Amino acid sequence: MTWSGFYLFCFAVGFLFSVVPLLAGGLHWHLPGSHVPHVGHHVHVHVQSAHVAKGSGVSPFNSITIAAFLAWFGGVGYLLTRYSDVWVVLALAIATMSGGLGAAVLFAFLTRVLMSTDESLDPADFVMTGVLGRVSSPIREGGTGEIIYSQGGTRRACGARSDTGEIIPTDTDVIVTRFEDGIAYVQRWKDLAED
Repeated sequence: MTWSGFYLFCFAVGFLFSVVPLLAGGLHWHLPGSHVPHVGHHVHVHVQSAHVAKGSGVSPFNSITIAAFLAWFGGVGYLLTRYSDVWVVLALAIATMSGGLGAAVLFAFLTRVLMSTDESLDPADFVMTGVLGRVSSPIREGGTGEIIYSQGGTRRACGARSDTGEIIPTDTDVIVTRFEDGIAYVQRWKDLAED
């Protein structure tokens, strides 16, 4: 095997290990071994976890960075040996540095952008009881309407029913008193403020 063949093989392996998981996840392909049967249920086996607890780290030597290293190492090495007159050892050194740089850039992107530990999800931030909202679709007597509220820095909408069963018109400020099966049970803000 020549050096250019070796580099081309490394590039192909790195490229495949980068693209196949991306396509398999994005297009919902089910590759052999991606499902483990268990008494009528399917459990997905995930290679990487997107959830990182505070204080824990991710190893720079993981499948994603290794694939990136192989792709960059193989691609640069192939181009150097095939289309230039660079000495073999120098081409190996440049390809190794390029692979390391490509893997480092990808690792930095993964750890600083995609796996931010600065913002952890706290279930208490998403508790519906006590949320102040405004009726956007009137709540009929004994029926369901809709409220708009702000939670976690975003504007959200939710189906709502009156906790007392009365009519609540549009643009009325309400408080969520309980949340069951995806429906917020609300009371008028002014009624609660008067009590």
